[in-house]
Amino acid sequence: MLRHEFQPGRLVAGLFLTATGVVFAGDAGGLWETPWFAVVPLVVGGLFLAGATAAVARGIRRRGDARSG
Repeated sequence: MLRHEFQPGRLVAGLFLTATGVVFAGDAGGLWETPWFAVVPLVVGGLFLAGATAAVARGIRRRGDARSG
């Protein structure tokens, strides 16, 4: 039994923010050099994709609810 509803938008946002953290952790650890502005496309792109994913998931759920009842 699920304890909460699955939200794919939050999953996508979490993956992109985790990737951003990994990029900066690698930079801090000396594995590679990352320019400070590299975070902008990762975070903004990830939030955009998360919003689009959440909108699509909400549309699919509403369509399924309308057919059920």
